[in-house]
Amino acid sequence: MAKKYWLMKTEPDCYSYEDLEKEKRGQGHWEGVRNFQARNFMKEQMSIGDGVLFYYSSCAEPGVAAIAEVASEPYPDHTQFDPKSQYYDPTANPDKPKWWMVDVKPVKKLPKYVSLKDMHANPDLEGMVTLRKGNRLSITPVSPEHWKAVRKMGGL
Repeated sequence: MAKKYWLMKTEPDCYSYEDLEKEKRGQGHWEGVRNFQARNFMKEQMSIGDGVLFYYSSCAEPGVAAIAEVASEPYPDHTQFDPKSQYYDPTANPDKPKWWMVDVKPVKKLPKYVSLKDMHANPDLEGMVTLRKGNRLSITPVSPEHWKAVRKMGGL
């Protein structure tokens, strides 16, 4: 099976690339996804070894900060069952979980931050799902061509 690529959004104040690098297990849970389409990308299409563009959203300058990698097969998101979690879902059933997650591990911080503004200005990224008007998904597929273009923009 060919390697796939993804853009995964996080808020830097919530879970930064530096937080991922500090994980004692060497990888972190990508928990709290509560959109069915984004969940389905994780549950049905992600595989260990897939590339991840680690993207910061809801910040002064959104953009890609680093490269990460999918480090686990999908599994039920434990936060859906925890009433103390901000991601608790009272409709979730442990016998038939509603929400899934994967683990990701750090690969490399980009030498140059790739801002959303710069991504929009790059014709090599035309058609990139994340750049489409109205797209708000926290996880989107990335073509091999777009993967290479963003890495190049980031100095890799």
